[in-house]
Amino acid sequence: MTKRYAFVLVALAVAVVMMFVARGRQRFYTNEGVVWTTEYHITYQADHDLNDSIQFLFNNIDMSVSPYNKASLISSLNENTSTRVDAYIKRLIEASLVVNRESGGAFDPTVMPLVNAWGFGYKSGTMPTRVQLDSILAFVGMGKIALRGDTLVKQDPRVMLDFSSIAKGMACDEIGRMLTRNGARNWLVEIGGEVVASGMNKRGTAWQVSVDMPTSETDEVIHDSALTLALDSGAVATSGNYRKWREQGGSKISHIVDPHTGDSRVGTLLSVTVVAPDCMSADAWATACMVMGDSATRAMMQPRRDLGVMTITADTISGNLIVWSNKAFADKIQ
Repeated sequence: MTKRYAFVLVALAVAVVMMFVARGRQRFYTNEGVVWTTEYHITYQADHDLNDSIQFLFNNIDMSVSPYNKASLISSLNENTSTRVDAYIKRLIEASLVVNRESGGAFDPTVMPLVNAWGFGYKSGTMPTRVQLDSILAFVGMGKIALRGDTLVKQDPRVMLDFSSIAKGMACDEIGRMLTRNGARNWLVEIGGEVVASGMNKRGTAWQVSVDMPTSETDEVIHDSALTLALDSGAVATSGNYRKWREQGGSKISHIVDPHTGDSRVGTLLSVTVVAPDCMSADAWATACMVMGDSATRAMMQPRRDLGVMTITADTISGNLIVWSNKAFADKIQ
């Protein structure tokens, strides 16, 4: 055995020992705060605090896809001062096209002008008339945009994008991937109720994720658990019309907007919770199902095994809540 070969073997042995020593020093960290006007909670097992990396990702994503940040790339695209897309926006568009197609157009990030018109976007709106909604619908639809490499092509310059119903899910996924790259095998990322997890919690069991019951209280966040899911991989997202709504002219107006009609979607379907392999998909599908409504969601999701879905609907006759889920969802219930 040559001295050089022996040196290499010793170096490899030391590296392996140091790796196991480092893993042995890993402990659970929790980073919490507020981002995009919502709370986040991130717990992970690592050998050092990764909060700086988390904040770095939050800032990068905000500068890319936040329509409420006038300096963001998405704001430039919406204002037609740029046509360039980055990796985040490209990923969101590609994922949105898939859910848009499979949901029959129920999920559509080009609803931004409609969301603004109803007063739930970054521009204040009033109760729009049918004529106003019809005029806006002329430039709403995923078919009116296309990607050409790193360039966004619009059929109409008035087309605007809003990824609010999928971006938090993507952010959860991005942070999860960052944690994994930094050696964290056990982690849970939650941003505004959207959750993605991997591995086990500090008790050595699957992560416990609570799903809220709908509430009529809009002035404060009330967490009344409907059930608990066991999650050692994958993601959970919930969408509902029971928090972001208001009364105007005697009518209830929801932030859920139907891209087919332009109407504020208010029905008996109160919330949809989706379990998916990644949080971006779960986030998008939860919104799509809210737009589709209870009957269409049940019909589409009953046979699916890649997506677990639970709906909570108000029974207008009895006043009770009706809970439905497909098998893929029921299998995750603790």
